[in-house]
Amino acid sequence: MNKSHLELSQVGMDFPTPNGNFCALENVNLKINEGEFISLIGHSGCGKSTVLNVVAGLLKATKGGVILENKEVDEPGPERAVVFQNHSLLPWLTVYQNVELAVKQTQKKTTKAQRQQWVMHNLELVHMTHAKDKLPSEISGGMKQRVGIARALAMQPKVLLMDEPFGALDALTRAHLQDSVMEIHATLKNTVIMITHDVDEAVLLSDRIVMMTNGPNATIGEILDVNLARPRARIALADDQAYNHCRHAVLQFLYEKQRKVETVNQVNNKKSSIDQQAAELPVKASTDAA
Repeated sequence: MNKSHLELSQVGMDFPTPNGNFCALENVNLKINEGEFISLIGHSGCGKSTVLNVVAGLLKATKGGVILENKEVDEPGPERAVVFQNHSLLPWLTVYQNVELAVKQTQKKTTKAQRQQWVMHNLELVHMTHAKDKLPSEISGGMKQRVGIARALAMQPKVLLMDEPFGALDALTRAHLQDSVMEIHATLKNTVIMITHDVDEAVLLSDRIVMMTNGPNATIGEILDVNLARPRARIALADDQAYNHCRHAVLQFLYEKQRKVETVNQVNNKKSSIDQQAAELPVKASTDAA
């Protein structure tokens, strides 16, 4: 993990509204090394998904940009695969066919036998070969998400982007999938960027945790290095001092530092509103007198 191959440089994102432009992101700068596992965490509305969509090429930054291996990212591409919270499997296709669809799009020059082998290889990575002939309606939510991950991996992406991939799952299924993702990351050494609201998940999976400030004008507040040896076992980490230190640092940022910033902003906004009302008083008085 010594080659920096993905860089976000001064990324800003504005969205038009009836009341003018809304600044969702401002001056986001981040360098990510090859094979690194990054988690983005922050309160709702802090721009995590916007950052992910800019990296995916689904949104074009208003300011700045994203560079992947010395090439500007300005549109979606197979080198950046996305796994959403909603698995987005095609319901009329089997598990095998859903993964095969991605393989056909990215490996057009390979033989049918080679494509079949690659589909099965990626289903094996997520432990879903036994369900290859089932439809999405015939498998559980956790299994659907495994297929979604297999489909993304089948594209052989340089960067795997995950937008709260386990958010809709029960705790036990979520834990099993976290273990699978750690196993896959250790095997493939993909660069991974994951959005999460779960502090324990971020510490367990990540090499670094990128903590976002509250919006609007959201940006990177702090970056925490997670210096925990791999492979990681969740039960062993429960009493690990370094693990709990990382966990405390993230919680402190989210629930103490950001709360103070929010309180200051609320006070300033209230003061601004009072000042504006006070400035309008003489005008109103003059109008009434007239």
